[in-house]
Amino acid sequence: MNNESTTVSAPHSLEQLLKTSPELQDQATLDGLSDLITKAAPIIQGRRLHNIIDLLAATSDVIEMADDNMVQKLMALYEEGIGGAWAISNALRYAAVQAAHDETPPTIWQSLRRLSKDEDARRGLSMAINLAAELGRQAKAANGPMPED
Repeated sequence: MNNESTTVSAPHSLEQLLKTSPELQDQATLDGLSDLITKAAPIIQGRRLHNIIDLLAATSDVIEMADDNMVQKLMALYEEGIGGAWAISNALRYAAVQAAHDETPPTIWQSLRRLSKDEDARRGLSMAINLAAELGRQAKAANGPMPED
């Protein structure tokens, strides 16, 4: 087999490409290309097209790296996040409805008395205190001295 017979000679200039390409003989195609070039010119001139190409390359890299285990982990993370947001949303909605049914809001002392008697309220308060402590620990660690390598 001769490779020279199967290769197509590349056009040497844009003018030669315009003359030899049947797709570029259509006026609607030329008008569309003209509009596209007009809109793309500022992006090309400002070198912002480079960013788009880099984004496409990064997206391609992520797609190539995405094996079944990675997809499963991302799906589990998504489900946990949505489940957590849904649980918090429902709890807030339920608490708001309960508070709206009270004709007059309870006094601080009534709220404290309820807190001391209600196991779920105490557990929720304990969770909030533990969350605040964990956030404080992370804030301290984030602003502390950097460990040496």
